[in-house]
Parts: sequence; C-alpha cells; structure tokens
Amino acid sequence: MIEKSMNYNDFINQVKNEIKQSQNSAIISVNKELLLLYWKVGKRILDNINHSDWGSKIIPKLSKELKEAFPDLKGFSERNLKYMRRLAKEYPDYEFVQQVVAQLSWSHNLVLLDRIKDLEHRRWYMEKCIENKWSRNVLVHQIESNLYERQELVEKTSNYNKTLESPNDELAVQVLKDPYVFDFIAFEESMKERDIEKQLVQKITSFLLELGSGFAFIGNQYHLQVGEDDFYIDLLFYHIKLKSYVVIELKTGKFKAEYAGKLNFYLSAVDEMIKGEDDNPSIGIILCKEKNKLVAEYALKDMNKPIGVSEYKLLERVPEELESSLPSIEDLERELEDI
Repeated sequence: MIEKSMNYNDFINQVKNEIKQSQNSAIISVNKELLLLYWKVGKRILDNINHSDWGSKIIPKLSKELKEAFPDLKGFSERNLKYMRRLAKEYPDYEFVQQVVAQLSWSHNLVLLDRIKDLEHRRWYMEKCIENKWSRNVLVHQIESNLYERQELVEKTSNYNKTLESPNDELAVQVLKDPYVFDFIAFEESMKERDIEKQLVQKITSFLLELGSGFAFIGNQYHLQVGEDDFYIDLLFYHIKLKSYVVIELKTGKFKAEYAGKLNFYLSAVDEMIKGEDDNPSIGIILCKEKNKLVAEYALKDMNKPIGVSEYKLLERVPEELESSLPSIEDLERELEDI
C-alpha cells in the first residue's frame, strides 16, 4: 500500500491537472476545427452568392442539402449559414481566424457579431475573453457594462490578473456546452445514444400515427429560435381532435427533475410562437427509457394559478376527457419495450 504524504498528494494533483488540461485541449481543438469549417463554408457562400444562376436562394438550398446529407448536425440552418457568411466577410484574414476567432466558441462569436460593430472593439473583447476564459454569459455582461470604454480605469484599479489563476476549465466547459460543438464531435458514446434515440423517434412516431386518434406529425428535431439561442424539440405533433400541439421529449435514461423544466420551456415557446388563437394549450409528453423500462408522464398547463407566468404540472394519469385521445402510459411501455 502506498503511504500517503504531502508529496504523494502533490503527485496525485499533478496527474489530475494533466488529465484536465488534456481534456480541455481536446475540446478546444475540436472547437477550432468547427470554427474553421464554418469560416470556410461562409467563404464559399460569400464567393458564390452573386452567381447568376443561384442568387439569394443559395443559402436556403444549401441548408436543405446539408441537412439531408448530415441529419445529425444542427449547425446548418439558414440562420447559421448566414452567420457563417458574415463570419467570413467580417474576418477575411484566415490567419486571424485561426489564431483568435477559433479560440472562442460559436456562441461567443455570435454574441460578438451581433453586439459589437466596431472591429477594433470586437477584437479587444475577443482577446480579453481568451485571456480571462470568460463564459458566454460573462462576455455578454462585460459588453453590456461597457467594459471596453472603462478599460483604463479597470486596469488601474483591479488586481485580478495578479491574484486569480485563469485555467481553461470555464471556457472549455462553455465550449462543450455549445450544441454545435457537441454535434460536431460525435463521441462514440453519444453516437450509441443517438442510435437509441432514433429508434425511439421512429417507433413512437409510427405508433402515434397508427393510432388513428388524430395525431398529425409536424417535425423531428423541430427548430425553435428564442432570442439569440436555438432549441430543438425531439418530436412535435398536432392533435386534430384536441386542437393542441403535442411536444414529446425522448430520453434514453431515467427521469430527471430538470426534464420537466425543459418541457415547461418548450410548451411556453410553442404556445407563444406557434399556437393559433383557436388552439388549446399545448400538451407535453416525457418518455424516459432505461433497460426496457419506460417512464411516461403527461405535462398539462395549469391555468388556475393567479400568477403572470403559466405553470405546468406533471400528472400521474391523464384527465378523463383526454383518455380517449391520448395513448396510455401502459400502451407506450408495451410499444417500446423491445428497444
């Protein structure tokens, strides 16, 4: 047995730090490849946008083609392709893109493109962001607080650079949280999980449509843009009899409390952005599967709360007036138990 001592503890900490640094470097490396790819795609769009046969239709056509060719990648929406073109236009120097732009996540870059028009100011924020490992939220806060304009005062009155260490951890975590980076990496483990998710999507879609009780398929990975952020609903249906949109979230593991919050958000977004005046409040279904065990709950809007924000409540059973229109939890369990 190895005797623990201060030297041994130092040794363990050094090994842990080496592992963390290696992990962070790998994440940053993948992010760089993604950003360089986006710049190259944007450059090609920029160079061909005025082609006599293509014109302004090049972006929607390209988006459709790329989504069909790479259905698992979420980064090729029309909105994102326009940002790629802008990225190439704003930063024509590829070396600058390699050395500076690609060190930040795509989300960081979108914030800078949208909020900072002056290229000198933008470059200053880029360098500070890299130097201090700011998360996207910290970057937004610094911009909104006019840090650039206050930089001389801050540099004179702050000792942050001397007293605080600045590891890659925070920036690496923020980069990994970027959905585009996660899709681009395609880890082996995540690929297996996606295979299961695809089977779940296909199975539940076929099952609901075959019920003949009024389900109309709207979309898989249905895109919602809320503010500056992109979100994707696993499955979106419209129930003709109930006159309600049905949001379905699929999870390959056990039910977690945060799934309800996410569904809450999606239901609010669908009701605000998609639901028509004559439609009823949207219905949410969470399907969680692990080792042939499915946990299904229905989330319905509770309109009786005397507060400004609507509240959603997870129910153990479907209200009687909906039982004939929605599948039971037992039906769903039986349908998916072979996956």
